[in-house]
Amino acid sequence: MAARDGLPVLYALLIWFVSTGVIIWLDGLPKRTFRWSFAAASVVAVAALFGVARSAADPSAMGAYLGFTCALAVWGWHEMSFLMGIITGPRKAPCPPHATGWTRFKLAAATLIYHEIALALTAAVLVALSWGRPNQTAAATFAILFVMRLSTKLNIFIGVPNLTVDFLPDHLGYLKSYFRTKRFNWLFPVSIVASTIVAVGLAEAAFGAVSAGAEAVGLTLLFALVALAILEHWFLVLPLPDAALWRWAMTSKAGQAK
Repeated sequence: MAARDGLPVLYALLIWFVSTGVIIWLDGLPKRTFRWSFAAASVVAVAALFGVARSAADPSAMGAYLGFTCALAVWGWHEMSFLMGIITGPRKAPCPPHATGWTRFKLAAATLIYHEIALALTAAVLVALSWGRPNQTAAATFAILFVMRLSTKLNIFIGVPNLTVDFLPDHLGYLKSYFRTKRFNWLFPVSIVASTIVAVGLAEAAFGAVSAGAEAVGLTLLFALVALAILEHWFLVLPLPDAALWRWAMTSKAGQAK
């Protein structure tokens, strides 16, 4: 399975689309279902950690796919833990209207700090599991997700033209008060330029790889992930109907219990 045949890009696109939709759908179900879906996700996440360790020692194309998939499974667990209100932060109240500057930032950080700490600790675990091994795809995948999602959160906090709040469940509705609508912010072009440089570097490295093993496939998967993250950033500023992509997954929200 060569990286140059486009299969890794298609795989990354498919697993990103399906996994995101499944998480949105599960989060839209009644709250009484959360314990069961989160328990199932926890079992998958534990198995994925074993998969990360195994993939790190496998310098083949399949090893790259395994590491990428397992890292996404662990990331999905964190996304569910946040959207279901299980791991968020000590503050669960709207932003006071008078809060500005550093005060507003501290209040916003308090709404999700436990989630961010959990992500950072998990990233350290994946790095440790992959340390000194020939296949670093899993650790790199999680690191890219962590950095790009942090960039998205900061851009939304500073202010963007297109805020999509359809995915936010009712029990996290207070988070909307920390978002800001703004025509332009200084961080967005920095995020786009930096991530584009990374994407181009990954693409060049993938095409320059001497084999079609874990290195070439892994680099192509990482390129596709960064490209998708860049697309998500553009959704923040362009009047595109991005919510339409997940309309099928939000059908469960109508029956969500308060």
